[in-house]
Amino acid sequence: MPEMTEYRPGEPCWLDLASPDGAVSKRFYRELFGWSSYTLTQDAYGDYEVFTLGGPDGPTTAGLQMLADPDQPPTWTVFFRVDDVEETGSRVLAAGGQEVMPPMQGMHLGRVAMYTDPEGADFALWQPFGREGMEVLREPGAMCWVELASRDIEGARRFYGEVFGWRPVDYEYYRSAPYTNWEIHGDHVGGMVFMDERWPPHWVAHWIPYFWVTDCDATVWRAADLGARVTIPPTDIKPGRLATLADPTDARFAVITPDLTFEG
Repeated sequence: MPEMTEYRPGEPCWLDLASPDGAVSKRFYRELFGWSSYTLTQDAYGDYEVFTLGGPDGPTTAGLQMLADPDQPPTWTVFFRVDDVEETGSRVLAAGGQEVMPPMQGMHLGRVAMYTDPEGADFALWQPFGREGMEVLREPGAMCWVELASRDIEGARRFYGEVFGWRPVDYEYYRSAPYTNWEIHGDHVGGMVFMDERWPPHWVAHWIPYFWVTDCDATVWRAADLGARVTIPPTDIKPGRLATLADPTDARFAVITPDLTFEG
């Protein structure tokens, strides 16, 4: 499989799962996607689990750490590549976002900071010192898409345009409402779906990762057997067959079997 060695500013480059039970999360994703993992240990930061594809020495796919605050919900956080964490963080605040974790050293690997957008969707910034991010992308068992669920589409378009320079482009993937693709220089970096009245009213705006699987239905059945909750059952849309789930700790994610003939 080709390995990713470089990401451009504004592209999603890493995923981090904050879990209240690391053992449960590690077992679930290892069994669901066939991941392996290894542990990074530094006294100042605590243990950090790194998931890999194709064995412990395989390319990295995501990270896992314990929730710092037990009152916070388990969540997958999407990291976006930037050239300067402080400068991009200033744009986040100027555009109406909130700082969750100020810029800091991410061990010896880079600089990191965490924010929420004006609706409360959390995300992170990553300025690498050599380690760009996920070493495998858009392959079975790896991340292939990130998506923002928002109730304020126009506000999100403005915010992320000001922060990352993204251009929103609407596509008719669903019958009910247009779907927004975020683009940089004509390349897709993620998407946005409108949270209409069919969404649970207590759900706040959020980012989720999509993982490529070869059989959406079989993966969903397997996930349910492993303790996941299905929030959207396998559904056909133009880009492929997808489903959304909450893992055994209630962190949300999606799986998709892409339609490789689709162009959009």
